[in-house]
Amino acid sequence: MSPRIRLAAVAGLFYPAHPEALAALVDRLVAATSPAGPPPRALIVPHAGYDYSGPVAGAAYARIAARRGGVARVVVMGPAHRVSLRGAAVSGADAFATPLGPVALDDDLRRRALAAGVAVHDAAHADEHAIEVQLPFVQRVLGAVRVLPLVVGDSTTAEVAAVLDALWDAPETLVVVSSDLSHYLDHTTATTRDRRTAAAIVACMPERVSDDDACGAGPIRGLISLARRRGLEVRLLDLRTSADTAGDPDRVVGYGAFTVG
Repeated sequence: MSPRIRLAAVAGLFYPAHPEALAALVDRLVAATSPAGPPPRALIVPHAGYDYSGPVAGAAYARIAARRGGVARVVVMGPAHRVSLRGAAVSGADAFATPLGPVALDDDLRRRALAAGVAVHDAAHADEHAIEVQLPFVQRVLGAVRVLPLVVGDSTTAEVAAVLDALWDAPETLVVVSSDLSHYLDHTTATTRDRRTAAAIVACMPERVSDDDACGAGPIRGLISLARRRGLEVRLLDLRTSADTAGDPDRVVGYGAFTVG
């Protein structure tokens, strides 16, 4: 039986569709930052078009380059932008395609997610960009690893943390939470709000991250709640808005890169 492939939905829109151009861009974004300190166990990374959030995402992925060969699987968790969803959803596909080739899904992690109450919901993944834009970074930085894409809808902090807790139990498993920060404020207002949100994330205080502070607030709250329980440290790497990279200062989106470990 032929493998089921979830085709790329935003290639040519959020990132280059040509493989060589995409690889060169990702490599350049990652190489722009000189990582310091031990590589982390998890990342919080933005998910806009690479022209906008790519420099911030590159700062996060540069920190895990040293884990190449030591990471076997990546849980990529992001918000549901296009489908109304209760709880979290995995895909039934065997692989997700990018211009750099297919990324195989991890069947063991998927079975464990289903046992933890996650559902299969292919429609939630079909057009979702939050997970897809992370995959070329994963491919270039970590090589041929397996992934478990998780789209999160209406969920409590405890529910998200419980799913992550069921999956994140080995040093060869990396967690990537995909989220932008504030949306469509002016640059000055967004900067103030994003600094407040970043401080709450670093302090592992999920109760201070509201749905208006980040589109992936639910996944962020679940991750930092679990990080607090496990005694892990969250660090801010980069904090910008689209006005700092490529956009209009009157209506911006905030981007933050964080490590957990």
